[in-house]
Amino acid sequence: MKHILIFEVKLFSMLNALFLIFHWKVNPEIANIFGVYPLRYYSLMFGIAFFLGFYIIEYIFKKEKKNVEHLDALLITMFLSTVIGARLGHCLFYDFNYYFVQHPLEILQVWKGGLASHGAAIGILLGLFIFQRKHREYTYLWVVDRIVIVVALAGVFIRIGNFFNHEIVGIPTDGTWGVIFYHNSDEPEGMHVPRVPIQLFESISYLILFFILAFTYLKKNVRLPDGLLLGIFLVGCFGTRIVNEIWKDSPITFLGMRNGQLLSIPLVLIGIVLIFLALKKEKQVVLN
Repeated sequence: MKHILIFEVKLFSMLNALFLIFHWKVNPEIANIFGVYPLRYYSLMFGIAFFLGFYIIEYIFKKEKKNVEHLDALLITMFLSTVIGARLGHCLFYDFNYYFVQHPLEILQVWKGGLASHGAAIGILLGLFIFQRKHREYTYLWVVDRIVIVVALAGVFIRIGNFFNHEIVGIPTDGTWGVIFYHNSDEPEGMHVPRVPIQLFESISYLILFFILAFTYLKKNVRLPDGLLLGIFLVGCFGTRIVNEIWKDSPITFLGMRNGQLLSIPLVLIGIVLIFLALKKEKQVVLN
């Protein structure tokens, strides 16, 4: 009987390892053009995000009878503000000494990786401010409220790209579940351990946020109060970020918290204020 129990325990452990540990060996590069220009899955995901985002915003513009000729300028603004903001955010918030003191020229080397969502958020908000100043027929919050819908969807694909890149990995697990990232440059060759697939967790949270934003937009339609979707986005995106950071393999910096958590707190608070003001304004309109 004892031997049978030992056998069952070992069999259960083997099945656990078989189904709960995933070996991720996919090369981050799809192809290498002329042996010099690598085409990566991350770039593909980035492209898909902008492609789908363009058509969603085009649908919104047509639905609300806005000038679709402004979409090209809006797309360029979004692309540049996202890349520049995300890159500067990473260099400023996460490795200031390395980039701004020791290797300032490497700030321009975006292809080497290193983009921060907090920097992207700030960059997008500033970029859309510039866009709105040139197109006065839109209010700033009108533009931002609609853009955050596609930003949430973009987050889904960006995190999938991170998964393909074997980067932004989670903390090591106890060895009975998780994903082994074989191209994780932070681990020595042959020393890879199962880690929490935090990229996929974040991707799912962004997908849920996208559906919430899209549903709210379609339900409210033209009665959508300014700032509501931006507030929902900030609370949903950075609120889940505070939670997800628990499983990220990044250093704890202040008050037992990671940089990503500290940077998310003020954005969540701003989001709560925006939601409160938007709902208050909506209630006043209904009463009037």
